[in-house]
Amino acid sequence: MNAANEHFRRYGYNKTTVADLARAIGLSTAYIYKFFESKQAIGEAVSAAALGRIIAELQKIVVQKKSAAERLRAIYQRLTRESAALFFNERKLHEIVITACSEAWRPISDYEEAMLGLIRELVAEGREKGEFERKTPIEETCRAILQTMELCWSPRLLERHLDDLEERAAVMANLVLRSLAP
Repeated sequence: MNAANEHFRRYGYNKTTVADLARAIGLSTAYIYKFFESKQAIGEAVSAAALGRIIAELQKIVVQKKSAAERLRAIYQRLTRESAALFFNERKLHEIVITACSEAWRPISDYEEAMLGLIRELVAEGREKGEFERKTPIEETCRAILQTMELCWSPRLLERHLDDLEERAAVMANLVLRSLAP
């Protein structure tokens, strides 16, 4: 995994072969295939790790002792910053995430499910404490919020809106929070 991560960061997913990875760690290509069924499986593992780091950062926000509204706003901000950092600082990893999105790899659906879980936790808590409305079914509310967050993390949308990404995320967070008001 370390060799794959390093090669993908340096050369990109599309320019790296399983043979390149095998050479980098001094093993045969056949041996690599004992652990991963394909180059895509290796790419999925690298994508999952990169996206997992973002989820871990968002989880830190969810457990803070602030209002649900403050934490939801902070999630928009952190998600935007972490995704932009991946784009700017880890350009080749960003390209893997683009491939993962385009080809509907499992780590993308896992990432969305993890974000949905964080959103669900905040919305449920916000409703319980009277911060958020209770009329709309919680699943509908959470899925709608998740869709608005796509602007903050989707690789293709990031590329199109880098110049005002944080402002767009703030506007979206404001809209969502107004709609959640009791």
